[in-house]
Amino acid sequence: MPIPASSDGPELLDVVDRYVKPATQGISRYLHLLHGNFARDAESERAPFLRSLSAAAREITDEELEILLRREWRSRLTASWLIGFDRRVHFRDVLGDLLLASQLCFAGQGYCFALARFGTDEDARHLAAYLDRYLRRPDCQFDQHWAISALLHIDGRTGSEHSARFLAPGGLWHQWSEARFRPSAPGRFMDGLCALAADGVDGSRRRRVRE
Repeated sequence: MPIPASSDGPELLDVVDRYVKPATQGISRYLHLLHGNFARDAESERAPFLRSLSAAAREITDEELEILLRREWRSRLTASWLIGFDRRVHFRDVLGDLLLASQLCFAGQGYCFALARFGTDEDARHLAAYLDRYLRRPDCQFDQHWAISALLHIDGRTGSEHSARFLAPGGLWHQWSEARFRPSAPGRFMDGLCALAADGVDGSRRRRVRE
């Protein structure tokens, strides 16, 4: 699904105001999403944020998501989290292409989350394509940690081994990590983010049933 060229206007400002900027606990939504910051909040603070995010993910239209995906990193980050929360898998290839292009800082975190949340071999192929390109670039400190964590999450869910070739001794992950100033092991933080997303969606459904 191609994303049309962007154009500024009242429609864009309205979509950004309704989905990117809304604040929970005095902090804009995109800042809660950046680096998965909401996961470190206390439950009493995280719960209202997840309720708000889950409601927004159900409410936003595909056309509004396309508007956000044409914009700057805050809008793209928010759009991809909303896509992942609502599991709109028809955006899979769009997000995979945006991830591989890696045009804007931070937006790739959201693409990786959404692909992890979709959780299929097809999503794993997009993540692997990104890692194949950018683990060969130690000068690029982009979203490699997010991509490998997303790939590990899919492997854990499906029993696949997409991450194995990257993590083998002397493989691309180790080459890239050793070339960095502070080498680090791949993390499994995506498991926790996807679990919180699932809990948030399930909790929202239970509340709607009771109402």
